Amino acid sequence: MSNILKNRMEFVFLIEAKMCNHNGDPDMANLPRQDGETDCGIFTDVAIKRRIRNYILDAFQGIDGMDILMKQGTSINKKIAEAVFATSNVGKENKSTAAINNARMEMCRRYWDVRTFGGVLSTGLNAGQVRGAVQIGMSTSLDPIHIEDLTITRMCYTTDGKDYKTIEDYEKEENEREDDKKRTMGEKKIESYGLYVIKGSISAALAEKCGFTEEDANALFEAILQCYNHDISSSKMGMNVISPVIIFKHVGTQNDNNQIEKAREAKLGCAPAYKLFDLLEIRKQDDVEFPRDKKDYLMLLHSSVPKGVEIGIKANPFEPVLWGWENISHEDMGCIQIHNDAN
Repeated sequence: MSNILKNRMEFVFLIEAKMCNHNGDPDMANLPRQDGETDCGIFTDVAIKRRIRNYILDAFQGIDGMDILMKQGTSINKKIAEAVFATSNVGKENKSTAAINNARMEMCRRYWDVRTFGGVLSTGLNAGQVRGAVQIGMSTSLDPIHIEDLTITRMCYTTDGKDYKTIEDYEKEENEREDDKKRTMGEKKIESYGLYVIKGSISAALAEKCGFTEEDANALFEAILQCYNHDISSSKMGMNVISPVIIFKHVGTQNDNNQIEKAREAKLGCAPAYKLFDLLEIRKQDDVEFPRDKKDYLMLLHSSVPKGVEIGIKANPFEPVLWGWENISHEDMGCIQIHNDAN
């Protein structure tokens, strides 16, 4: 954990949802989440982070420090207690600030998602709270989405909650049931198409506090590119992260003669996040009324990156980030065009 991230970063990537349910709302019969005024789709941050966690859990299984706290069936209080007992001889009786901080850092050391996304670690024994180095925002689709509420048929049935004592009883029920009752009706809710711009930030100041490393950041970008390919389901079959992940790294405006101030600027940031996110311009093609594919949009990445910020892209999950315009080709950008603002 010695290679602590020292540069603030912003990152942005695109997710398209095609004939699927990008983020169902359980309180609305699992309808894709939608803005009630604009009809644009809503993508929650927790839905994206869930997929990222699932990938990290499988891709880095068994590697020290890469476990996931927020996974199915986990007793969070038990995991907190394990960290408290591992760092304190007197366990729960020790409620000093030092003991809480030791337990907090042990949770950060053990769990990738704690040092990445943070967590409240005081629900049982007290390991404090962690503000993770990474924040991912909620997103809305670029255009209104059309939702289809489809009726589907399962050509078999269940016995309406009845359990019989013998196979003969099951056969008797089957023989007595009318043929048109031997199937089940259901529903599937999908959106025809939605394109979402997902924005995130990585704080070097918080990385220092929770032990978030350069390797953790690279694992994050790998997981972003892979998460919908890896953790697939029928409702998410049309989900794709459109390569690449675009990364803005703050490197400082000072020359090498002032290393202290340069490192300070790199840590705190040299430009507002919104100016960096605005460098990615996406608009619907003029001849398209109802977008149904990423090609229905014009996507431009402007070259006018502010002073003190370096551009990078993660185009392949298992290859390094490409830093600097001189190392980025049009092929690496996929469907995103580089717009030279100097011309």
